[in-house]
Amino acid sequence: MHIPDGFLDAKTAGATAALSFIGLGSSLRHASRYLPARKIPLIGLAAAFVFVAQMLNFPVASGTSGHLLGATLAAVMLGPAAAVIVMSTVLIVQALLFADGGIVSLGANVFNMAVVGPLSGYGLYRLMRVVFRGEYGRLVAVGVASWFSTVAAAIFCAGELAWSGTVAWDAAFPAMAAVHMATGLGEASITMLVIASIARTRPELLNDSIPPATVRERSTGFVLVALLVIGVLLLVAPHASDLPDGLEKVASTLGFEQRAPANPNIPAPLEDYKLPGAGSASTATIVAGLIGAIAVLALSLLLARVLVPRSRTIPPFSPAQREGEV
Repeated sequence: MHIPDGFLDAKTAGATAALSFIGLGSSLRHASRYLPARKIPLIGLAAAFVFVAQMLNFPVASGTSGHLLGATLAAVMLGPAAAVIVMSTVLIVQALLFADGGIVSLGANVFNMAVVGPLSGYGLYRLMRVVFRGEYGRLVAVGVASWFSTVAAAIFCAGELAWSGTVAWDAAFPAMAAVHMATGLGEASITMLVIASIARTRPELLNDSIPPATVRERSTGFVLVALLVIGVLLLVAPHASDLPDGLEKVASTLGFEQRAPANPNIPAPLEDYKLPGAGSASTATIVAGLIGAIAVLALSLLLARVLVPRSRTIPPFSPAQREGEV
């Protein structure tokens, strides 16, 4: 769903860039006021996980592949404001280092996947949790919300293509919606699996009612396991499907793929997720993915550290509260 340069006209690129600036700016202000200090490491970890997971394209249908968006997953774990920061960090690194998404169209990609994705997914998740309670209800809500966030982002993408005059709305909407409705099923399955695993191993990360210090103490093992999962995903990345993703398939089918420039406006050092001169194709992909994961981890942590004042402390809680959690 990463829009390359050439697909959008100036007015659409400018308008979506402004909306992305507003969305990210609002999220940064909200995080600076309300982001718990204990969640700072998880922001970087979530960004690295989403980045690596997005490298793993899986076959969908009719010669198309898809990959995890991760917007609802990040929002459920960290809250919508932090999720916007996570997704924006991933998209910025993807565009600058890997030419995955254009520079001019970066605002549109951030708006679709880092603003619309987390906010729509989290909004529906919270509404569904009113009706669907308990652990089973959580999985139902997160599955539907993840699917919805993927389709919502795709529909906004179709609208931007139509507004730019790239393709007619009555052609873009059904094509983008259909392929991403199928992709959303994979998104929902992966997100439900991750949330179920977290709920079993580290439920405190999904429950703000547990005292913050307890969360901090219990999160160390989760971080180690998550880093191990990221490492495994990097090893699997070279074997990801090479089929075109949803937008690429739609562009080919509707005949506007040639609008994308042959070369990006700004040369990307790790284009196509390959490290030049790394030897084998697998090694080139793994090393490039590792560099990208470190980049998004560092950038997201830097943003979080700047946002959260050093003087902010974790609120105290009584010994009785601690005993109640043991």
